[in-house]
Amino acid sequence: MKSIREYWNLLSEYLKPQMGQVLGLALILVLGIGLQLYTPSVLRDFIDLALAAASYNALIQKAILFFVLVLTTQLVTTAATYVSERVAWTATNLLRVDLADHCLRLDMSFHQKYPPGALIERVDGDVDALSNFFSQFIVRILANAVLIIGVLVMLYREDWRAGLGLTVFAGLAIYVMLRVRTIGVPRWIASRQKTAEAFGFLGEVLHGTEDIRANGAVDYIKRRFDKILREWFPIRRGASLAFSLIWTTTLLLFTLGTGFSFGLGYLLWSAGAITAGTVYLIFNYTEMMRRPIEQIRAQIEDLQRASASITRVRELFALKSSIQQGDQSLPVQGALEVDFRNVVFSYGDDVTALQDINFCLEAGQILGLLGRTGSGKSTIARLLLRLYDPASGQILLGGVPTDGTQLSDLTRRVGLVPQEVQVFGATVRENFTLFDPAIRDADILSAIEAFELSSWFRSLPHGLDTELGPGGGLSAGQAQLLNFARVALRDPGLVILDEATSRLDLATEALIDRATLRLLQGRTAIIIAHRLHTVQKADKILILDDGAIQEFGLRHELLADPASRFSALLKTGLEEVLA
Repeated sequence: MKSIREYWNLLSEYLKPQMGQVLGLALILVLGIGLQLYTPSVLRDFIDLALAAASYNALIQKAILFFVLVLTTQLVTTAATYVSERVAWTATNLLRVDLADHCLRLDMSFHQKYPPGALIERVDGDVDALSNFFSQFIVRILANAVLIIGVLVMLYREDWRAGLGLTVFAGLAIYVMLRVRTIGVPRWIASRQKTAEAFGFLGEVLHGTEDIRANGAVDYIKRRFDKILREWFPIRRGASLAFSLIWTTTLLLFTLGTGFSFGLGYLLWSAGAITAGTVYLIFNYTEMMRRPIEQIRAQIEDLQRASASITRVRELFALKSSIQQGDQSLPVQGALEVDFRNVVFSYGDDVTALQDINFCLEAGQILGLLGRTGSGKSTIARLLLRLYDPASGQILLGGVPTDGTQLSDLTRRVGLVPQEVQVFGATVRENFTLFDPAIRDADILSAIEAFELSSWFRSLPHGLDTELGPGGGLSAGQAQLLNFARVALRDPGLVILDEATSRLDLATEALIDRATLRLLQGRTAIIIAHRLHTVQKADKILILDDGAIQEFGLRHELLADPASRFSALLKTGLEEVLA
């Protein structure tokens, strides 16, 4: 009952917006059933008229009627296929959007657990397996049940013995198929899970192709993939064998049913109870019953696939983010004050990434954040963006605790300039606005001018409507300037630069430095850096070591203090110590 309720809840949620089309599909199928039930009686009359040497005109009329009915049935079938596919496509797309939105809202601990390939299989592969479930399952199950009942009624009208025999046969066939249905469900769940693992592995491999080839790891990857395929094969084989059992069972039942209809028709005809045309009618109705029962079998197979996919979709929807929406709003405009109070954080292991972090950055000030790789610099940025929440302690932005803020406020008021820039396969406009239609073209053009991208922009064939491929054909410096412009267009109160110049040459870095001054004007900023000269514009310096604050203070005071860690680093020039 729980499974049926889950199926119904999923169906009703995504078919409700298309209820008009679903009802239209039901009416089309009812019309098709009526045509299928009536057409064999026309053939029966034709056979009986021919055997009785009826007039040529009477035979022609029956033949024309038969062809009209067949043509109409084909048109109705085509219409039903079109509507059902349209319903399925719309419903599955709605489900895909909801799943993608749900995944994007989950915290980063979820994304560390599930690689991109596995998520693609969840969002696309599992949903694709539900296509027939949405478009046809309930409607076709009901339609085929009505067709079976209609066939039996027609047979009872001809001869009660034929009706009774086929009733027993139909009941036995459906009972047997329902009994074997549950065999395939756990096997298909395991198969879908293994498929997700395989896609997850492929996604990681394709993303790291350059490193894999450069380090001679191709053979190792091939062995790993071979191992996955060897583990996948028996699971997939087990699921296929379960389906084959249903198919073989149905085939055997219908072989027996066909023999029964021929034998029964012969006995009744030889006793003079029915005509030769009715013998054909009994056989035709038996064959007609084969189609709905086989379709019910196919729907049961689809239900097995859908059961596995529904289980996985429900499991994904059941995952809740540890980052909960707050109800407090950040200041709408102006620079934001940043205040860390006794913040402790770890990534779920025994190692503490940040321990007892205390510092305050006044609104409009710039903080230079230094430390070795793994010291906790990027973790501070992630906490400010609320990709994670601290295990203990509190972080305030503009006097508002981050765990009490609206997530949309954080997205709007905190901007990040990362090392690697993502250029989307979309228009120039969409790449600058990150698909926000509220940003005006005039503002985009102003940002292009302000961040020295005018010469690049003038070379584009269609201006803001130019389509950029993945990567966009931009140099590293241009891509980073694009990133600066993106952040500026959102007008945040806090900007985080996560080693934004670490991969640029000195000439390009000078260009980025000018862009940085423009971006940080009137805003609070945190500059995460390995190179010491990139924090020369900072008001305060914070040096982390193993997740703890080693040194914090005003830059000019630390520089004037020969005993300070910052001063020693500048004098010795040992930037590599922080690498």
